Amino acid sequence: MKDKVVIITGGTSGIGKAIAIAFAKRQARIVISGRKAETLKETEEELKKYTSDVHTVQADVSNENDCVRLINEALNRFGNIDILINNAGISMRALFAELDLDVMRKLMDTNFWGTVYCTKYAMKSLLKSKGTIVGISSVAGIKGLPARSGYSASKFAMNGFLEALRIENLKTGVHVLICCPGFTASNIRNTALAKDGSSQGESPRDENKMMQPEEVAECLINAIQKKKRTLLLTRQGKLTSFMNKFFPGWLDKKVYAVLAKEDNSPLK
Repeated sequence: MKDKVVIITGGTSGIGKAIAIAFAKRQARIVISGRKAETLKETEEELKKYTSDVHTVQADVSNENDCVRLINEALNRFGNIDILINNAGISMRALFAELDLDVMRKLMDTNFWGTVYCTKYAMKSLLKSKGTIVGISSVAGIKGLPARSGYSASKFAMNGFLEALRIENLKTGVHVLICCPGFTASNIRNTALAKDGSSQGESPRDENKMMQPEEVAECLINAIQKKKRTLLLTRQGKLTSFMNKFFPGWLDKKVYAVLAKEDNSPLK
């Protein structure tokens, strides 16, 4: 990974930040985006402990023009793109019957359209470098999760887009990887949106018992090097995928029961 140019959206916290640090330790050339200038600056200083080739771009991936600027700044700084990691994302927790549709639109704009925009404008360079496109999806993109309808919808959409893109590029040399972490300790649940679009606040799950973002980052780099199609993480995630193929009705009930036990769950 030395000297590879890597763009990571949502690179200032959680899985995105862990991925950026893992690449920086391998002397890659890093471009990270984030919505807050302060956290971008803090992350930049941390990355510079390992590599001097760091560039930050304040951008909201739900905005197409911001995505254009992100890709252009990466090209202007480093000349090419080897790896694009579409990581930026938001979540939600609410029953669909009670959900403000603007919340679902916001999730689709960030999780799905953000991936589409960044990939579209990086595609020319990725074709030239025969690079890698990564989507940080979720087990929620394999099994629809109750009270997370918008999140599951956005991740299913991401998966379908990237799968089609992979097949389109079977003969171009471009590698497409869909990464589906299970429940991972990060701030995505703290910043998840409630039914009215406000921030959920405290995570409803015990973050200490989850896979750590640093583990996800190491597994991801290994999967990129081996040009894997899919990276499915955690025992729970792998079991969910397997059981959904053979016992989907039973799994529906199991998923409902597990998520209904969350603190302040909207499920009855």
